[in-house]
Amino acid sequence: MSSAFGALRRRLLTPPVSETTMEVRGFHVKNAEAKTRLEYIGEVFLRGYAYAVEAGSPAEAEELLETVPRDMRGFAYEGAGMGAAVYDSLPGHGGRLDGLLAGRGRDHDYMIYVGVGWAMARLPKFLWPDISATDPLLRWLALDGYGFHQAYFKTNAYVRTPEIQHPFRWNGGHNHYTLNAVDQGIGRALWFVGGTDPDVVTSLIRAYPERRHSDLYAGAGLACAYAGGVTEDELARFVEGAGEHRWALAQGSAFATEARVKAGTVIDHTHLAARVVCGTTAERASQVCRDTRPQALTGGASPAYETWRRDIAAELASLSLISKGADQ
Repeated sequence: MSSAFGALRRRLLTPPVSETTMEVRGFHVKNAEAKTRLEYIGEVFLRGYAYAVEAGSPAEAEELLETVPRDMRGFAYEGAGMGAAVYDSLPGHGGRLDGLLAGRGRDHDYMIYVGVGWAMARLPKFLWPDISATDPLLRWLALDGYGFHQAYFKTNAYVRTPEIQHPFRWNGGHNHYTLNAVDQGIGRALWFVGGTDPDVVTSLIRAYPERRHSDLYAGAGLACAYAGGVTEDELARFVEGAGEHRWALAQGSAFATEARVKAGTVIDHTHLAARVVCGTTAERASQVCRDTRPQALTGGASPAYETWRRDIAAELASLSLISKGADQ
């Protein structure tokens, strides 16, 4: 059971839910249903954050996280990733992030690493978690989380002035690639900024320099598949709008599908997004992610994470060609 000190930590460290409302953020509202869904996602994220900060142990945090409805549980674990990293940064505290990943959180590790990036955006750099001690492949998702946070909370700087690309350096290696990973997070946030409206999101992406479009579409693809809030026709329009970046969009959606399959949180929308965006079944999209996951994680001009992303996109494109050939 959490202590009085844990409750105090929660009150002092947890951001207010009002920060995630569409009105406060100034995001596009497509319709009432999409607005309600996006705001509920924000609420669940903050609930997971509070659980990780308040709980007396990682096991207690896990018990609380497992009470969240299955379809939303990944967002709670994402918030818990942020909360655990913030908790570990406090004097005399530690082990919360490791404990979270060692338990049921291991099935939500994609989301937890994204949450760590949120903490990096809020903490002074000297309090950042030791990223060099984390998973060398999935640690790049922390930069995705950082990019999402910045676009979500600093929208004027990161979205409304798309010609500016803000510098970033970390100790995770391959610093030349860091802005690509940050852009993937910005792209994911654009799904929220655009209120799940594919036309608005496409317009937002096109405002950025062309060299950034592939990473932005990959992030938006992850969000459209994981967060949902969109119809089949809207997804098809989003795919069409992506043009030459169609398979970057599919790669992000495949990541989202694998994250839900691994965690056992597959919903109807997962199957829809896999079919429309990835051009295959949810099971096959997830399997592509697992089959292409690199074994060698050192060496090379680009991180293994980027090689993995490219291999997923190429394999999905290949499957699409095979499928089209079979239909002719």
